Amino acid sequence: MSKRARRSRTPAATGTAGAAGARCTVTVCRGCCCGTAAKVPRLDHEGQLTDLRTALAGVAMVRRTDCLDACERANVIVIQPSAEGRKAGGRPVWLGQVNDPDAAADITAWVGNGGPGLADPPDVLDLYTFQPSRRVRAELHDE
Repeated sequence: MSKRARRSRTPAATGTAGAAGARCTVTVCRGCCCGTAAKVPRLDHEGQLTDLRTALAGVAMVRRTDCLDACERANVIVIQPSAEGRKAGGRPVWLGQVNDPDAAADITAWVGNGGPGLADPPDVLDLYTFQPSRRVRAELHDE
């Protein structure tokens, strides 16, 4: 993850920080190849981000990031647990190639039910789950 990408994630860009600890955070990779039609030509990348923000308004903080440095996958979305979910054992879930509208709907339903640590994800999300390198995971949590 570039330093430029890390600096662009300010509270103004990510939403209000006041209730962030009580909600899941959904991070959507959009600034690099993940958010371009060149890599996934039949997906409305901005539309998917808008749909996630609309569906999760008041439920989770949805933020856009420049690059999650998992470019071997396209359209990466990371679901980070709420503070309560983390206390219950939830850990961030990395999803790649989330190109199907039904997958986005499954994500919003899961997060709406509490997300990692508080609700079991729909089984179909196993098709999208992957583990990035430790370095990449650590950089996401350093913010």
